[in-house]
Amino acid sequence: MRIAIIGQQAFGKAALDAFLARGDEVAGVFVAPEPPGVRPDPLRVAAEANGIPVFQFDSYTVPEPATALRSLGVDIGIMAFVTEFVPQSFCRIPQHGMIQFHPSLLPEHRGAASLSWAIISGRKETGLTIFRPVDGWDEGPVVLQKRVEIAPDDTLGSLYFDKIFPAGIAALLQAADAVVGGTATETPQDETMASYEGKVEVAESRINWASHVDLVYDLIRGCNPSPGAWTMWGGRRLQIFDARKRTARNFAAVRGKKPGQVVTVTPESVSVMAQGGAIEVLRCRLDDGSKIAGGAAGLTSGVILGA
Repeated sequence: MRIAIIGQQAFGKAALDAFLARGDEVAGVFVAPEPPGVRPDPLRVAAEANGIPVFQFDSYTVPEPATALRSLGVDIGIMAFVTEFVPQSFCRIPQHGMIQFHPSLLPEHRGAASLSWAIISGRKETGLTIFRPVDGWDEGPVVLQKRVEIAPDDTLGSLYFDKIFPAGIAALLQAADAVVGGTATETPQDETMASYEGKVEVAESRINWASHVDLVYDLIRGCNPSPGAWTMWGGRRLQIFDARKRTARNFAAVRGKKPGQVVTVTPESVSVMAQGGAIEVLRCRLDDGSKIAGGAAGLTSGVILGA
């Protein structure tokens, strides 16, 4: 089939590689312009290396992107990691329209941080959706969905790169074949089940050590590697990345301690009290420094975090 890819970064490049590997013709690639000083987008670099025309527009609401896409005469458009608003006037240009990837089981967790919120919410399962983009945010009919387990110690990084990313590329290929081949079904999303969350901002990623250890651990996992759950220590910001959960049943040192109190320190880690257990911090960052082992942060037993 003859396709156009609209996307960016590693996921967009992986989609390009996958379609090329099986012999599809990629007629053009649309990539968001890189800000000055930022590394070249991998999708753009890969497209240029393969001699594929690259189009970069600040907006898809102006006439130029539609003119460029119309000139390519593609069968279908593949939206692989698109963060800009793309209007229906653009999406309807390919003969079979567009399909788009989203890392959640739509209509749950619409928005830009769906995997983070799935972990933070304590879910045991999430997934991905290939859907028809419409003008509403992640609201189009579903073409294909895949379910993915969230393991107890999955982080945002492991869930996305080890599970959602490869499954999403395979799903794009499968959905494109179904749409172009005329075998796809399109199921409207159930708006009564819809949820939407914005990005995990600074306020949402702050740790409340008085919360149950399960909630604290889910927040840390859902913010690892970005934006990093954080707390305060002596006027300094301490971001926590890799961590383990230690419950009161199997970690006697936490009993009777205060929320936020450092209860043990080793060269590799520090353990901090929460309700019902402790968080063992394995990797952290102080202020704007580099990531370091938890035990290298300089915390001492008895210190209270959070103020």
